[in-house]
Amino acid sequence: EGLLAYADKIDFSKWHVFFADERYVEHTHEDSNLRVCKDAFLDKVPIPKENIYGIDMSKSLQDAAVSYQSALAKVTGVDPKGGKVPEFDLILLGMGPDGHTCSLFPEHPLLKEETVWVAPISDSPKPPPQRITFTYPILQNAKNVFFLAAGSSKADVLPQVLLPFKEMLAMGDGALPSARVRPKNGSVVWFVDEAAAAKL
Repeated sequence: EGLLAYADKIDFSKWHVFFADERYVEHTHEDSNLRVCKDAFLDKVPIPKENIYGIDMSKSLQDAAVSYQSALAKVTGVDPKGGKVPEFDLILLGMGPDGHTCSLFPEHPLLKEETVWVAPISDSPKPPPQRITFTYPILQNAKNVFFLAAGSSKADVLPQVLLPFKEMLAMGDGALPSARVRPKNGSVVWFVDEAAAAKL
């Protein structure tokens, strides 16, 4: 609602909206991130519809992830085979009570993915099990990452996520997925409510 108050001062025609993770469900399904975002914001601002990128449900999960990466490559002009990675102006992320973000879960093999930008996941511990997700090469190349965490269910894990960089690195594979998001040349900003911050 806060951003909507400034809608008349923002050139939404320049916006391109991708989803850091998306459930492999139809766009009208209640679990669809696209649907939630459309209801809350996207349908209320003049972002060109062709600039909002949903998952292609006509494809298999694997092919949908490949297609999503191809769309990202086309929009940014970055070749996935060239060794470079797209640079987002802003990535908005949430965090689960287990410290996961996107669909990157603790101890999951995708935490070590270093090549693919968009990966399929078929064994998400949080339903629905099938999703696509950004991987760390994308997250670590963003200019800005904003995390939103609310509610008492986040209180226990937040101190572990906000560790200083050296302490996070020292944890190695034990570092929580949200804690690992540290853009190389960008910034991370956390927005938390009192309940989530109760144990800081």
